[in-house]
Parts: sequence; structure tokens; C-alpha cells
Amino acid sequence: MNHSRLLARAATPVAALAGALALAAPAFAHVEVESATPQALAVGAVVAFDAEGESKTAGISQVRVALPAGIAPGDVTLADGPKGWQLSAVDGGYQVAGPALAPGRSAAYKIKVRQLPDAPQLVFKSLVTYTDGRVDRWIELPQGGAEPAHPAPVLKLTAAAPGAKPLPATGTSAPPSTTASASAAPSTGAPAQAAPSDTAAPSASPAASAGGSSGSGAATVAVVGVLVVAVAGVLLWRRRAARG
Repeated sequence: MNHSRLLARAATPVAALAGALALAAPAFAHVEVESATPQALAVGAVVAFDAEGESKTAGISQVRVALPAGIAPGDVTLADGPKGWQLSAVDGGYQVAGPALAPGRSAAYKIKVRQLPDAPQLVFKSLVTYTDGRVDRWIELPQGGAEPAHPAPVLKLTAAAPGAKPLPATGTSAPPSTTASASAAPSTGAPAQAAPSDTAAPSASPAASAGGSSGSGAATVAVVGVLVVAVAGVLLWRRRAARG
């Protein structure tokens, strides 16, 4: 047997193993998050995000984030980011936006959090918007041990320091807009949107349902009343006939 056949036979199982490992390997997060102080109840923690630019023809113009439980929009300010980008509060989270970045450039920015909550991990579901209208939704969480196709950025936290306690509430939910540079950032013109979510829209309001039930009940009562009057009339007629 020649050497080429031996090499081919040896390479076959190696290639198969490499393919299996490639399929089993989890996908890399396309919005990454990290912190120098990833500890529960840490005060003034700076959290860094890196949203990868995945388009070759359009740049990122906005990143919208749903805050995890325990962090209010008013607890977040912009610590650093692309020049001219601003942070503003939205329902359930915040958005950072400004002049569009060059195609392929990542949107790297940092936020300062008044205090991290007492939790083992924090999930920051994110929507990344491009100038051509494309929106990448990084909001999925692992299920059954499988890595999702569009994973949400997750920050793992260590246990709180001994004696650490939650700070008192500030009584505010939305801070004024903060900017990444001294110059005012132009408006992106993007319409306001709700914070990222993977939950379905709620059904009809309880008030509307109650109104429908009330109308049906009134109709039923009216029909029963008519039947009672009719039966009473028949009985009265029979009694009079029997007497006659």
C-alpha cells in the first residue's frame, strides 16, 4: 500500500472528529459583556459591552438593552462609548445611539451601574440596529443545554462581599440622557421602541373581557324574564278556563 493511501485513511477519522467538535462547539456571543467588578451588590460597577458589527454594507446606529431585575433605568449612566453616542432611558431598559459606525465596526461602550443586584448572573437582552433597518435580536437563553443561535449577553456574578447591603432606593426611574463626548450627538431619527423582549404580546384587556361578559348576562336575564311571564300567563288562562 502506498503512502498516499495510508495518509488518506489516517486523515479520515481526524476530519470526522474535527467536524463533530465543530458542530458540538457553542456559538460565540455576538454581544459580549464583562466587568472588572462582577460581584453581587457591587457599588458603582462599570459594565462593558461589545456588539459586533456583522454587516459589510451598513453600520450600527443603536443598541437597545433590557435591564435585568434589580437594575432600574435611573441606575445606569454612560461611562464610555463611540464619539457622539448618547444613553437614554426606555421602558424597562436603556438605549445607546448616535452617529452610525463604519460597516463592520463593533459598538463598544461602557455603562456605570449604581449597584449590581444580589443575583448569580445578569442577562442583558439586546437589539442591535443598523442603518439599513436590519435589527439583530440577541435575546435567547440556553435551553436543555443547547447553545441558542442568538444568545443574550450574560454577566456572571460572584457572591456579595460580607456585610454588603442594597442601597436605598433613589425614587427616580429615568435619568437625563448622558453622552459619550462633550459635543451634542445628532438625533438618529429612529422611532421609539419597547425594550428587548422574547415574550408574546398580552391578550385582550380584562376590562374588555368583563364588558363582553356583562352584555351576555343582561341578555340572558331578559330572556328568562320573558319566559317566566309567558308561563305565568298560561297558568292563569288554564285556571280561568277550569272555573268556566
